[in-house]
Amino acid sequence: MNDNKIIKSPLNYIGGKHKLLPQILPLLPRDINTFVDLFGGGFNVGINIECNHLIYNDIVHQISELMNTMAEKSEEDILQHISTRIKEFDLSKTNSDGYYQFRESYNKRPNPLDLYVLICFSFNHQVRFNSSMHYNNPFGKNRSSFTKTLENKLKMFLRELKKKNVTFQSRDFIDFDFDSLTSKDLVYCDPPYLITTASYNDGKRGFKGWNEELELNLLKKLDELNRRGVNFALSNVIKHKGKINHHLEAWSKNYNVHALNYDYNNSNYQSKNLDLDSTSEVLITNFGSMR
Repeated sequence: MNDNKIIKSPLNYIGGKHKLLPQILPLLPRDINTFVDLFGGGFNVGINIECNHLIYNDIVHQISELMNTMAEKSEEDILQHISTRIKEFDLSKTNSDGYYQFRESYNKRPNPLDLYVLICFSFNHQVRFNSSMHYNNPFGKNRSSFTKTLENKLKMFLRELKKKNVTFQSRDFIDFDFDSLTSKDLVYCDPPYLITTASYNDGKRGFKGWNEELELNLLKKLDELNRRGVNFALSNVIKHKGKINHHLEAWSKNYNVHALNYDYNNSNYQSKNLDLDSTSEVLITNFGSMR
């Protein structure tokens, strides 16, 4: 797959899958009716899927609202809004006062596109809220801004988004309604990784963290989909820095485990043959030779 054809999210979302998409996409079925991006995040996977209906879901409703706004508004209006805010608050890589004034303005009157501008100028472009759901990520001094590269990435993303038939939701995966899905559909999951430490799964960013109970509940949901004949694909890690996700390792033996790496080499193993020392990421599917 040509990397130049991959659409990248305009959000620098931690754990984004755009680097692994040349390996992931060829493993998925070619004819998909409804594709569910259950942990949508930056939307790197869903935006690159060819399907009749695309469902973007993320428990962080601010991000789902941002994606919905990007789908509804014109490219011209979005770029004009960004430009206006940058000028209004004199946002730059060095003006911390302008950033914090803008952040205070957003927290008083939240607006999805304002959130996007904040993320562009924030530290490591993280999505971070406090317990009152006020955006509290600090300023990305000398590092973060709305660059020309980011603007071009946004334009490409918006143009692809306009072509899609997308429904936007913000539900906990436990409450997501899978009842209407059939064997022609696919549920893709990129949840927080249980054995890694990251800002999106520590439960300290104003939204739900990730723990062993949630991990097991997700695996049960995927087992249920499998019994109904609904396709699923799960991105995860089985081993990380000496830690092993034993629940995932045991569960994965019932399905197909595809080892992925950033050298763009792909292998398809059963988990009993998986070299965990050399594998950072896996894609686990219920379709293929074992189905």
